[in-house]
Amino acid sequence: MAGLAAAGAALGVAELVAAPFSSVSSPVVAVGNVVVDNVPNAVKEFAIATFGQNDKIALIFGTTIFLFIFGAVLGMLTTKRRIAAPVGAGVFALVGAVSALSRTGAGPLAVLPSILGGLTAAAVLDLLLWPPQRQAGVSDSADRRRFLVGSSLVVAGAAAAGGLGKAVSGLFKVSTNRGEIVLPKPAEAAKALPSGIDPDIAGLTPFITPAKDFYRVDTALEIPRVNGKDWKLDILGMVDNERSYSLADLLDRPLIERTITLVCVSNQVGGRLAGTAKWLGVPLAELLDEAGPQDGADQVLSRSVDDFTASTPLKTIYDGRDAMVVVGMNGEPLSLERGFPARLLVPGLYGFVSATKWLSELNVTTFEAEQAYWTKRDWATDAPIKTLSRIDRPGGLGDTVDPGTVPVAGVAWDPHVGIDKVELKIDDAAWVEADLAPVPSADTWVQWSYPWKATSGSHTIVVRATNADGETQPFDRVKPIPDGATGWQKIVVNVT
Repeated sequence: MAGLAAAGAALGVAELVAAPFSSVSSPVVAVGNVVVDNVPNAVKEFAIATFGQNDKIALIFGTTIFLFIFGAVLGMLTTKRRIAAPVGAGVFALVGAVSALSRTGAGPLAVLPSILGGLTAAAVLDLLLWPPQRQAGVSDSADRRRFLVGSSLVVAGAAAAGGLGKAVSGLFKVSTNRGEIVLPKPAEAAKALPSGIDPDIAGLTPFITPAKDFYRVDTALEIPRVNGKDWKLDILGMVDNERSYSLADLLDRPLIERTITLVCVSNQVGGRLAGTAKWLGVPLAELLDEAGPQDGADQVLSRSVDDFTASTPLKTIYDGRDAMVVVGMNGEPLSLERGFPARLLVPGLYGFVSATKWLSELNVTTFEAEQAYWTKRDWATDAPIKTLSRIDRPGGLGDTVDPGTVPVAGVAWDPHVGIDKVELKIDDAAWVEADLAPVPSADTWVQWSYPWKATSGSHTIVVRATNADGETQPFDRVKPIPDGATGWQKIVVNVT
C-alpha cells in the first residue's frame, strides 16, 4: 500500500511540475516515447492490430500500471531495508530523466518532473514505512490508523496534484490559433461528387469520412500544439535555393482541392485504417520547383515538429499525381489530431511515406544519404498502396440476417490507380460481380454492393477487387509490415 501511494504521489507531482512547460513531458509520456521508438516491429504490429487507434492509450495505461507495480515491489522491499526507498526512487528518476533527454530538442528542464517525482516517492515511502517510532525501535504493528490516515492523505494529495497539473497544463500549452484561420476558396475546387455515391445501404461506409472519424495512427503520444503564426515550412538540402514559407504564405497562394483516400500501412485485411476526405493545399511540385531540386536527388525527407521523418520518392511528386502540402480538410483547417497547421499528402502511397502530420521541413536528398524513421526499422522506402477490398455489411463474426434479399456491401481501393471491379464468392458458387458506385477520380475508394438472395443456414462470403490496370488483389495473406497487407477477406454469415 505504501508503494502504491508513493508511485501515485510521484506521478502526481511529476505531472504538476511538467505542466507549466510546453516542451516538458511527464515521466509516463517520456518513457512511453522511448518504448514507441524502440520496441520491435512485431510488438508495434501487435499493438495496432489489438488496440487499433487506441494503441497510445493502451501504452500510457500499461506504462502507468508498470510503474505502480514497481512501486508496490519497492514498498515491500522498503519494509525490510530502509535504503530500498531512495535506491528504487533513484532508478525511477534516472529512467524518466534519461528518457526525457533522449527526445530531440530536450533542455535541462526536461529532467525536472522525473527527479522531483523520484524524491517525492522516496520521501513518501520513508514517512509511511519508517516513522519515528519505528526508528526508535517501538513496534508499529498497532498503529494502523496512523498508516491509513497518512497513506490516504498521500493518495488524495497525489490525485490533487495530478488534476491540478492537467488544469495548469491547459493554461500553459501553446495556443494553436486554429480558430482564427479562415481558409480561402480553392483556385481549383475538387470535382463534384457524382450522383449515386453513398447508396442507401445501412452499415456501408460513407464516401467522405468526417474529420472526427478519420483514422489516426502516428508515433505522437502527445499531440503537438503549434501556433500557426509562428509555424514555418523549410525546404532545404539538395536544392538551388533554400526556401521558407509561413502559413500565411501558403494561404495566399492558389490552392487546389482534391478528394483523396488515405490508407495506413498497418491496415489489416478487412481493417478500417483508411479514410477519404476533401483536402485543400498547395501543389508540392510548385514549392519544390521554387527551391530547385538538384540532379541526383531521389527523396524528399519530410520532418514533423516532433522530429518524425518520412521518405517520399521524389519521382512520385512529379509523375502527375496531386501531391500537396495540405492546410484544410473537408472545408475546415486541419484539426490538431490531423496535423495542424499543415501536413503532407501524396496520393497512392501509404501514410508512413507520404502523409507526415505537423509538417515542418522538406529535405531534398537521397535514399542513400538519409533514412526516415520507419526506414531505419526495415520498413519499405517506396510503398505504393496495394489493392484491397472490405466487406462492411453483413458484419461477419457469425452475424445473423433474415432470409431474403440481403445487401452485401463495402469499399475497395487502389488510390491513384483505381478499381475496375469487385467480385464476391458465396459458398462454393461462381464469382459474381458487384455493383460499383461512381467515383470522382481514381484517387478515391469505391463503394460496392451486391443483392444477395440469402437462404437459411451458415454461409461464407469472400471478396476480391481488380484494379484499373487489370491486376486482381492477391489471395495469399501477407501481414501489413513492411509494405502493406494482401489477401481476400472472408466472413461467415448466419441466415435464420
